[in-house]
Amino acid sequence: MADSFLIPDWPAPANVRALVTTREYGNLADHVGDDRSAVAARRAELRRHLPAEPLWLSQVHGSRCVEAEKAAAGTEADASVARSANQVCAVLTADCLPVLLCDEAGTVVAAAHAGWRGLLGGVLESTVAAMAVPPVRLLAWLGPAIGPAAFEVGAEVRTAFVADDPDAFSAFALRPNGKWSCDLYELARQRLARLGVARVFGGGRCTYTETALFYSYRRERETGRMASLIWTV
Repeated sequence: MADSFLIPDWPAPANVRALVTTREYGNLADHVGDDRSAVAARRAELRRHLPAEPLWLSQVHGSRCVEAEKAAAGTEADASVARSANQVCAVLTADCLPVLLCDEAGTVVAAAHAGWRGLLGGVLESTVAAMAVPPVRLLAWLGPAIGPAAFEVGAEVRTAFVADDPDAFSAFALRPNGKWSCDLYELARQRLARLGVARVFGGGRCTYTETALFYSYRRERETGRMASLIWTV
């Protein structure tokens, strides 16, 4: 199962742990038509690699960030933050951008589900605020998401982002069919920079084109989800 996990390559503190499951590991979402007992079995197997059961959220493409220590499984939110050792934050994705964050002292970690709706709605802003440390002390890692060459959106999406931040224009490119390519990685970097998070790592993978390694909703419509997880020890 050498290709079952990706380990973030970032200079996080020694007590911070993080991983991303791949398509080879299997679907970890219980809302996409997969057999629930099979999903439960995969989650149980994943648990062997973790210090505790992750906080599995009910993701709604919003901006809410919850405290993992206080939230119940299935809470409607798109991000969680943890300050306790061995408390695992998790998000599920299949084209949307997973963003993992920690502070330089290894005292707080977070995971955010950042598709274009979440980015526009402020999920990164709410997550950084919930971490409650100066943003200059934070590190962020951008996990596998759909790349700009494969991600096409309508003019209304570009208009909404540029209205919110004029610099967002650089994350879009007009296509011959009148649609726009959208760079989720660039949009995330811009928003993190605006918040004061300067140390941003990862990015550059494409869930749509790397068919053997990642699930992609845009490519398959009915598909599984990968998990991005972070915790401290």
